[in-house]
Amino acid sequence: MPRHALSAQEAARALGISVDTLRRWDRAGKIAVDRDAANRRVVSASEVERLRAPTGEQELSARNHFRGVVRTVELEGFLARVEIDVTEPARVVAIITRESVEQLGLKPGASAAGVVKATSVMVER
Repeated sequence: MPRHALSAQEAARALGISVDTLRRWDRAGKIAVDRDAANRRVVSASEVERLRAPTGEQELSARNHFRGVVRTVELEGFLARVEIDVTEPARVVAIITRESVEQLGLKPGASAAGVVKATSVMVER
């Protein structure tokens, strides 16, 4: 029998966001959250699926696509090193341009995805 509600941590992991982001989304009304008997946030599985539904914006054909949370952003001259903690027990590191970091609004704690294609890692938000 499938579970109908997830803890805040489980929901955040499934969405590829941090628990802090889930709390912000709750306060902003972006995600429907209930409370359990101990007043902890719980999220219905259907709400997680609603937020995970494809938006039509993703048109990449890459098979290796990892959702996660930005751990660090190191800027040096023209390049930036972005480290993403993916929801699986792994980490994706990408070297991208500073302009891309700024355009994507990447910073530690932000939701992002590393897309692996051939010998390079691209970052999307």
